[in-house]
Amino acid sequence: MKRKGFGFSLPVTAVILVIGFIYFSTVFTFIDRWLSLASSPGIANAAAFTALALMCVYNYSIAVFRDPGRVPPNYMPDVEDPKSPVHEIKRKGGDLRYCQKCSHFKPPRAHHCRVCKRCVLRMDHHCIWINNCVGHTNYKVFFVFVVYAMTACVYSLVLLVGSLTVEPQDEDQEMGSYLRAIYVISGFVLVPLSIALGVLLGWHIYLSLQNKTTIEYHEGVRAMWLAEKGGQVYKHPYDIGAYENLTLILGPNILSWLCPTSKHIGSGLRFRTAFDSAPISSGTKP
Repeated sequence: MKRKGFGFSLPVTAVILVIGFIYFSTVFTFIDRWLSLASSPGIANAAAFTALALMCVYNYSIAVFRDPGRVPPNYMPDVEDPKSPVHEIKRKGGDLRYCQKCSHFKPPRAHHCRVCKRCVLRMDHHCIWINNCVGHTNYKVFFVFVVYAMTACVYSLVLLVGSLTVEPQDEDQEMGSYLRAIYVISGFVLVPLSIALGVLLGWHIYLSLQNKTTIEYHEGVRAMWLAEKGGQVYKHPYDIGAYENLTLILGPNILSWLCPTSKHIGSGLRFRTAFDSAPISSGTKP
């Protein structure tokens, strides 16, 4: 996978600082006060939370640095290929989609990003929190990062609440003030963050079950309205069934769904559709 260039980003810096704060407050305050880092339960919880934090950082770094997918400069849609029945066209005029800014045809599901200033394969959205587009090659790691991040936040909240049940012993006033600040800041960070990540995860689970991107969802709302107005029934062409949709996005092996593997995604120039008579690999060339 290609890597994109990277410069300073305030949102990315903020995410890294938040991850670091949550990790150190969870391990060295919540776990230590509730279970003690010198005990077996404390060590086990610290090890589990550390592993969770490492997976968060690893997947986040891939989402930030991996190129989301570029359209090859020599790409040309093969309109005569009977095995590729879906060719996206412009809403007006009926011509094949052509990007005037990039000066090339756009494959199905590709869109031009005004921030990145180029077309992105299977573009979902541009995310300021990773300073990158979420597209064909990094969608899975973005999804997996959100899973790990939400799990870590909920886990940290449970440890926070548990540590509050412990009566403080031999704490001077200065240490008590420091701990109160840690708990207050952690509460203000973890509660809204857990809610936001839960909503985001739920949204992308919904999209993944239907094999849609965020852009395709909004386009589909209009397409459904137009179809109903014309007395027709609209069906998303890339929806091939919930389980099949998940395997196309997360991989055929369920044991690797939460691993940042992406060898199954293919080129991103062609995708299996509901109109295909026989199964083909997602993103493979004819």
